[in-house]
Amino acid sequence: MKIALTGARGGVGRAVTAMALTQGHSIISIDRTPVEPARDDIISLRVDMQNYDEVEKSFRGADAVIHLAALASPDLAPDHIVHNNNVVASYNALSAAQRLGIKHVCQASSINAIGAAYSRAPRFDYFPLDEKHPTYNEDPYSLSKWICEQQGDMFARRFEDMTISSMRFHWVVSDRAFAARHIQTLWHEFSRNLWGYTRFDAAASACLLALTAEFQGHEAFFIVAPDTMIDTPSQELCARFFPNVEVRGDLSGNTSFFTSAKAERLLGWHHPNGTTESS
Repeated sequence: MKIALTGARGGVGRAVTAMALTQGHSIISIDRTPVEPARDDIISLRVDMQNYDEVEKSFRGADAVIHLAALASPDLAPDHIVHNNNVVASYNALSAAQRLGIKHVCQASSINAIGAAYSRAPRFDYFPLDEKHPTYNEDPYSLSKWICEQQGDMFARRFEDMTISSMRFHWVVSDRAFAARHIQTLWHEFSRNLWGYTRFDAAASACLLALTAEFQGHEAFFIVAPDTMIDTPSQELCARFFPNVEVRGDLSGNTSFFTSAKAERLLGWHHPNGTTESS
């Protein structure tokens, strides 16, 4: 399979590229950073995702699209730039794929699509969080990710033969130990993102599985580790920081505040548990 990969030279993009090549795929590597040396299995392009014509041209010949290009947090640029960059890039990717007859598109969303890490005081209705939870986003990045998912819904309604996956990644890191080291003195501040994380290899695996998914339409998926990045039991964290939030499922041990059961069911995806499996 030839995969058009936007944001290819970012962290998740590099993980996707490495895994895709080991699976025998080839990559159209698309980014706004300088072009890397070409290989037989990689075509490297410099593309402005805000320019539709450039995007469509770069996707030609691809069998599937993984769209990762975005400003990845609200503090990387002024609010209007973060929002507009992400929303336009996603629309261009979906539109170009459709016009070229590319049926499978995977795009990066975020757990923040519902409002979390960048909210002043995030609102959660229940734990563990699933894809049915409403959004309470209040910052330009989180709003842009929610809109990207709404764009996915729109394209799937109009073009019923498309399969579109929006991946709600968490903080993507090399492994749980890395995440734990970086919050040792700030673990209480991570209550807004519920002490979650996603490994690079797990994020890459989810993206590639989405390209062969058998469902039609658009689906959003939480792609989050099954455990938290902190050793404090999840029930204790819930009682301390979110005493009024309803617990509808299992929070025993270090169980995550997010459930990725939908991704496991529809994609056959699995994220290694950092407390029991080596990285």
